[in-house]
Amino acid sequence: MGSLSIWHWIVVIVVVLLLFGRGKISDLMGDVASGIKAFKKGMAEDDKPAEKSEPVKTIEASGAAAPKSETERRAEGVRS
Repeated sequence: MGSLSIWHWIVVIVVVLLLFGRGKISDLMGDVASGIKAFKKGMAEDDKPAEKSEPVKTIEASGAAAPKSETERRAEGVRS
């Protein structure tokens, strides 16, 4: 009673075919296959080394003091 016989599987397959039809099932399988292909393509792109980017440019303050953070301003207020 715990296992399903071949007749149980046939009934299940017939019900699924009646509910979804052959066209919808094949479309669904095609969508699953294209999703797997896209996933594999994405994984292959991750394996390639990243292109070298330009070095990050920094702006240095010339002669002027850098602005103080909120924490530094509060610390000065406590000291005064």
